[in-house]
Amino acid sequence: MAMQFYASPEQVMRDRSEYARKNIARSRAAIVLSYEGGVLLVTENVSTALHKISEIYDRIGFCAVGRYNEFETLRAFGVRLADLRGYSYDRRDVTGRALANAYAQNLGAIFTDQTKPFEVEICVAEVGRTPDRDELYRNNFDGSVQTEKGFLVIGGQAEPVLNVVRERHNSDMSLTEALTMAVDALSSVGGEGGNKRDIPRHQFEVAVLDRRKAGRTFRRITGAALDALLDGSAKKAEDTAPAVAVSPAPAKKDDPPPAPAEDSDARARATDNPGTTEETSTSDETTSEEE
Repeated sequence: MAMQFYASPEQVMRDRSEYARKNIARSRAAIVLSYEGGVLLVTENVSTALHKISEIYDRIGFCAVGRYNEFETLRAFGVRLADLRGYSYDRRDVTGRALANAYAQNLGAIFTDQTKPFEVEICVAEVGRTPDRDELYRNNFDGSVQTEKGFLVIGGQAEPVLNVVRERHNSDMSLTEALTMAVDALSSVGGEGGNKRDIPRHQFEVAVLDRRKAGRTFRRITGAALDALLDGSAKKAEDTAPAVAVSPAPAKKDDPPPAPAEDSDARARATDNPGTTEETSTSDETTSEEE
């Protein structure tokens, strides 16, 4: 009878961690950071059919590196979980923290129970009303979850990219400044001899969570809008319409009605003529001659 090969649990976990880290290191880095108008997600993606950056829910975004089929499974799981919780309770009950904890449980179970761990590293980002209220969560392949403040970098060669972001990041920067810094950070590694490299513009995958929008805040930036941001030619490039339109989230019966638009002229007329909302038309006066 052949003896079964034995390996200590410590050695098994060590081998799985080394296997996952080695394969994740082959991927291109991704940057998620807070700026004045929301949360910016940037990564390098040579594929035009596959997305590394996606929307999870109204104010929650998803960014991942590693094996596409594995983090796409996680993304679909997060979307189903968010939709179920939002439908069963309230849309405000769907939070980035709850999704990050759910991902941590799934990745931890896969890492412990299955022979091959997931070769992924993901970020769950939730945009807040102000930059200091943005929430960024990093989920590793072993189920660990970390909260980052202001910015994070995931994927291969993350350390030199992180150094550039750490030196130049400011939560008050505009979208143009934030994207320029992210592009410079991603281009700072990967060249011959450890030098910088030029990344074609069409290989950038860029999206934002716009804190100024109500409902669904996720939008992609592609085409002419991306060129304007990279060139810095538009003074208000962050206000340009998204290249990919996103339909508004379906309203629920407990959602508050939209506030009526304020009309300064109507308000002024009401002040001058209390109890009236429209201008009273004046008739032309006619004069008659006496014979």
